[in-house]
Amino acid sequence: MKAVIMAGGKGSRLRPLTKRIPKPMLQLLDRPAMEYIVELLAMHDFNDITMTVCYMADVIRDYFSNGKDWGVRIHYQDEIVPLGTAGGVKALQHQLQETFVVMSGDALTDFNLSQAMETHRRYGGIATLLLTSINCPLGYGVVDVGEDGRIQNFIEKPKTWVEGNSYLVNTGIYIFEPEIFQYIPAQQPFDFGRELFPMLLQLKLPLYGFEATGYWSDVGTLQQYYQTQIDMIHGRVHVNLPIELASVF
Repeated sequence: MKAVIMAGGKGSRLRPLTKRIPKPMLQLLDRPAMEYIVELLAMHDFNDITMTVCYMADVIRDYFSNGKDWGVRIHYQDEIVPLGTAGGVKALQHQLQETFVVMSGDALTDFNLSQAMETHRRYGGIATLLLTSINCPLGYGVVDVGEDGRIQNFIEKPKTWVEGNSYLVNTGIYIFEPEIFQYIPAQQPFDFGRELFPMLLQLKLPLYGFEATGYWSDVGTLQQYYQTQIDMIHGRVHVNLPIELASVF
């Protein structure tokens, strides 16, 4: 199965850590953040991976090479001009002719991708968004889902929220059918959350949400970067830990 890892961002909110290293290559404990994503994909049989790269792409390419050390095949798509999340994936249309998953290279998760794929196939929609429940949705896309799993509303980065409520938010992990490319313009910036998903809802196309269980952290700020590693040390996420920590759990 095929997967795309978006790894082209500069990580400006994580400066100065990202001044000399791309955001997906920041260390989470003993190895780069994106290595955990590659391991998760391999675990769930997504063994054909393309990384979209831009900022300091050679650092990523030199580390992962062709992917054989992880039992996968890794390809690279260079973004000379940033095209946004959806625009960058559109450039891969020719090689994504079957169901595929898209993930960010700078998040940490242990979601069951096999279960998510089974649910996507059962829904039969053009896209399934993996969702998680949080108390403060600022900075995320908030999703309303009906009893049948179909997304009814999508609000990208709401400006208000109610303390004490829980919200289903977009984790930036998507399962797509290749028909999705019909709705993404070529060679121009286009974003999944701000543009594509609201458009699909307006067109009344079958867009579904899957509330995943497990750990997910958007490693987008310095505070979250350090908190994620604390969570790892305390065993809150199921990933391959350094030997000295793994023996504790």
